[in-house]
Amino acid sequence: MDEKIKIKLFQDKPIRSKWDSEIEDYYYSVIDVITVLTDSKNPQQYWRTLKKRLKEEGDETVTNCNALKMPAKDGKMRLTDVVSSIELIRLLQSIPSPKVQPFKLWLAEVGNISRS
Repeated sequence: MDEKIKIKLFQDKPIRSKWDSEIEDYYYSVIDVITVLTDSKNPQQYWRTLKKRLKEEGDETVTNCNALKMPAKDGKMRLTDVVSSIELIRLLQSIPSPKVQPFKLWLAEVGNISRS
């Protein structure tokens, strides 16, 4: 990892991301994505439930999930689950939300803009 954590905005809501030069892709905070897509009052619980269901189904997205330290709301660096953009696309298929398609378009846009 060679770049700082970046905050990208989707519909004015923050998504924490970090570039990984080894895989040449960004890692995105799963909790941030769930927060903006589901409007869940408890995105951490939503993610725990979804992660458990995906594991039971044998979905590899959870297996490929990493943990990185990112700034939390309190300003402290805390471990949070992250996935690469490829894994994020797979994860989006498991989240029933009308915001998924606009998010995919946003993801393609910020990924291309950020690399140039």
